Amino acid sequence: MTHTAVITKRNVLRFIRIPQLLLFSTVQPVMFLLLFNYVFGGAITTGTPAGSDQYINWLMPGILVQSAAFGATATALGLTEDLGAGVIDRFRSLPIARSAVLGGRTLADLVRNTFVFSLMLVVGYLMGWRFEQGFWKMALGFGVALLFGYSFSWVMAAIGLAVKTPEAAQAAGFLPIFPLVFASSIFVPTSSMPDWLQTFAEVQPITIVANTVRSLMIPEEALGFLGLDQGTLILQSLAWIAVIIAVFAPLSVRQYKKAVG
Repeated sequence: MTHTAVITKRNVLRFIRIPQLLLFSTVQPVMFLLLFNYVFGGAITTGTPAGSDQYINWLMPGILVQSAAFGATATALGLTEDLGAGVIDRFRSLPIARSAVLGGRTLADLVRNTFVFSLMLVVGYLMGWRFEQGFWKMALGFGVALLFGYSFSWVMAAIGLAVKTPEAAQAAGFLPIFPLVFASSIFVPTSSMPDWLQTFAEVQPITIVANTVRSLMIPEEALGFLGLDQGTLILQSLAWIAVIIAVFAPLSVRQYKKAVG
């Protein structure tokens, strides 16, 4: 745990000391929030009752989950950069637990996501979004989105260690995320999709997590209109998060052992 904390601190400090990393990590989700709300918001109907049908109320929880998924690619990029620069070889020569390298990387990205999410909440509030169910449910939704981002960091760690170069890691990381993000309820209700796509969208993890966060943030009277069962969604989200970590954390450790020899 001590070794993991040290590696986490190293990665967080690197993030802080490189302004470009800070800028790109925060600008992209804020741009999605601004563009989708002001460009598409007037044309998209969410099916919620009057008084809770502002598109920003639908969009904000979804953008949090989207940012968690896209932000996880930083794990793959960071690991491949460290491999290419020989940093991983230096870590291997030190008397530290091998698990600390991956644990520190994913925890650092969890800290980064916390900062990005906090900024997005401020921007969303200025755009008219409100946490209608109170602070604690908003905090729970915030936490579910962060946990989902953490689980996806393990997916990206496995991908990054498999491809080994930043360029390949970026392409390989975005390839599975794009269809999951856009074939989900992040931007529009799944009821607006064709039947075959709706079937897929409603069971995939990004839709379930986005709906979970949404059920904790939008007005309670809208939940019935959207068919959202808050308790069931929370359990489904936690199950998806647990399964993703259980599958990809051991896979990442295995890939790491292969990469460092």
